[in-house]
Amino acid sequence: MTVENFKTQILQGIPKELPPTKVYPKNADRAPKRKDILTLEEKKLAIRNALRYFPPDWHEILGKEFSQELNTLGRIYMYRFKPDYSLHARPISDYPAKTVEAASIMLMIQNNLDPNVAQHPEELITYGGNGAVFQNWAQYLLTMQYLANMTNEQTLHIYSGHPMGLFPSSKEAPRMVVTNGMMIPNYSKQDDWEKYNALGVTQYGQMTAGSYMYIGPQGIVHGTTITVLNAFRKVLQKGESAKGKIFLTSGLGGMSGAQPKAGNIAGCITICVEVNKIAAQKRYRQAWVDELLEDLDQLVKRTRKAIQLQEVVSLAYIGNIVDVWERFDQENIFIHLGSDQTSLHNPWSGGYYPAGLSFEESNNLMRSNPEAFRQKVQASLRRQVEAINKHTAKGTYFFDYGNAFLLEASRAGADIMACNGINFRYPSYVQDILGPLCFDYGFGPFRWVCTSGDPKDLQLTDDLALQILEEISTNAPSEIQQQIQDNIKWIREASSNKLVVGSQARILYADAEGRAKIAMAFNAAINSGEISAPVVLGRDHHDVGGTDSPFRETSNIYDGSKFTADMAIHNVIGDSFRGATWVSIHNGGGVGWGEVINGGFGLVLDGSDNAARHLKNMLFYDVNNGISRRSWARNKEALFTIKREMARTPELKVTLPNIVEDELLDLLFQ
Repeated sequence: MTVENFKTQILQGIPKELPPTKVYPKNADRAPKRKDILTLEEKKLAIRNALRYFPPDWHEILGKEFSQELNTLGRIYMYRFKPDYSLHARPISDYPAKTVEAASIMLMIQNNLDPNVAQHPEELITYGGNGAVFQNWAQYLLTMQYLANMTNEQTLHIYSGHPMGLFPSSKEAPRMVVTNGMMIPNYSKQDDWEKYNALGVTQYGQMTAGSYMYIGPQGIVHGTTITVLNAFRKVLQKGESAKGKIFLTSGLGGMSGAQPKAGNIAGCITICVEVNKIAAQKRYRQAWVDELLEDLDQLVKRTRKAIQLQEVVSLAYIGNIVDVWERFDQENIFIHLGSDQTSLHNPWSGGYYPAGLSFEESNNLMRSNPEAFRQKVQASLRRQVEAINKHTAKGTYFFDYGNAFLLEASRAGADIMACNGINFRYPSYVQDILGPLCFDYGFGPFRWVCTSGDPKDLQLTDDLALQILEEISTNAPSEIQQQIQDNIKWIREASSNKLVVGSQARILYADAEGRAKIAMAFNAAINSGEISAPVVLGRDHHDVGGTDSPFRETSNIYDGSKFTADMAIHNVIGDSFRGATWVSIHNGGGVGWGEVINGGFGLVLDGSDNAARHLKNMLFYDVNNGISRRSWARNKEALFTIKREMARTPELKVTLPNIVEDELLDLLFQ
C-alpha cells in the first residue's frame, strides 16, 4: 500500500461503505474467550451500544454479526472494521496530521497494535491478556481520524478507548487526555470489569497499552535486568558471578517475554516456563530466548549441563511452571532466584493456566464452567506455593514480580503468609529491590521513541544518553553510584543486545536530573538536525510517582497510605499543565483491576524552545512529586533525595516529616 493510500484510509475514519467480513488468521494468538456474564437485556444493551458507531441501514447486518461475536467471544471487537493496511510504527512523515504531536500519537498507537509487539493484536490487546489499546476497531478508526484533523488548539478526550471528541483548548494544553477503567469504587471488582467491558463502556488499559506507551518487551527488560542483578547481589558472595546459577520464572506472553533477555544480560541461566506454545515460539523467533524445549526430562538434562558448564543461557520450556518447580525439587536442582510473571492480575480469564490442564482445555473450561476453572487455578496456586516453599527452605530467594502472585495465592489459601498472619512470606521485588534502591532515589523507567524510524537516530540518542550519564556520575553521591553505573552498562550494550521490537525505542532508569539532561540533549540535537525527526518521551507507569499500588509500586510505603491514590492523580494533573503532550490515568495495570491507580504521559520533543521549557518543568515534577510522597512516608532514601533536590532547587519547598522514636510509642501503650 502506498503512503497516499494509507493516508486516505486514515482520513476516512469509519468507511462510507460497509466493508466485507474478514476471516481471522488461522495462526493468530487469540485472546481467551471472555466470561459469558451478561443477562439477555444486557446483551441487547451491548449490541445497542456497539451499533451507535454506525448508520442505521447497517444495523440489521451488524447486529447479527455483533451478537455472534458477543456470544462466541464474550466481547464485540468489530473485526470486520480492522483496517487492511499493516499496523506498525511508520516514519512520522507518513501520517496525515496537522501537528507533529498528533502524528507522534498516531505512530505510538500503531506501534502498540503491531503484531510483533502486541500479544493479541486482532482483539486490540497489547499485553497482559487484557491490556487493551481500544475496545473495538471502530474506536481505533475514529481516533486516528480525529488525530489526523486535530489542530494545536484542540484536545482529544479518550474515555476507555472511546474517542469522545475534539474540544477547543490552547497550544499549552495536552493534545490528548486518556482515561481507562475509571470506575465508581464500589464497581471495581473483577466481575465488574467483565460486565462493563462486555457492555462496551469501559476497558482495562494495563499500564502502558491504553496510553500508547508500550514499546515491546524492552520496556520491562531493563527493570527486570536491574531486579535480577540486585537479587543476585543479595544472595551471592561479593565478587561471585551469576554464571551457571538459575533464575526460574514463568510467562513469555507480553511483558513477561522480557525475562529471558534480562537473564542473559544479568549473566545467569534463565528458565522461563510458558503454557502457550505460540507465545513461546514468537519470543524464540524474535531471539528473546535462546532455546525451546517441550520435554521435561530434556529440560532437566539441559539444565544440569548449563550448570556444569556455567553457561549464560535462556531456556524456554513449553509447559506448566508448577511441574517444573516440583520436578526440580525432586531432582534436587538448586534454584538461586525464583519468581513468577504470569498475569495473575487476571487469574480467571487467561492470566494463569492451572497445572493438570492443557492450554486448550483451560481456555475451554474458563468459559464453559468458570467456577470449576477458578477452583483449578486456586488448587494449582496452592501446589505451586508448596513447591516453592520446599525450594526456599533449601536457600532459594523467591520474590513476587508485581503480578499479584502472592495476593492471589493468599486468596487461594496457599501457605504464603508470614508468621504474623498479616504480611506475605516473600517480598515484592519493589519492597526488597526497586523501591529502596531505585524509586526512593528517583530512578525509574525513562523511555523514548525516535519517530523517524531510523536506527541511526536511535544510536545517536544512545550515545547522547551515555555521555550524559557518564558526566553525571563524576559528581554523583555514593548513594546513587551503583544505579548510574548499572545504567551506563545497560545503555552502552543496548544496541548489541538487540532490544528493539517495533518502534525505534529505548529505555533506561534515570532520576530527575538524568531525565532532564538527556531530554535537553535530544531536543538540541533535533534542533540542529543531528536527529532527523522528533522524539517522543515517556515512561512506564511503573515509576517513582506515577502509580499507587499497595502490592507493587508503593509496597515499600509503611505509613498506612499505600492504599490511597492521591499521588497518581496529582501526577497526571500536574504533568498536564506543565507541558505533557498527552496524559493518561488508569484503573488496574500490573496487579489488577481495582487494585491500583496509575498515571502516565507522553511528551513530544521537536527541537523548539517550547519543548525545552516543557520538558524541564514536567520531568522535574513527574519525579519529585513521587519523591516528596515517599519522603513524607519516612523512607530514608527518599528523604536523602528530596533534601538534595531542595538544596539544588531553591523554588522547591517540600513538607518533611519529624521522626518519632519507637520507645515513646511503646511507652504510650504499655
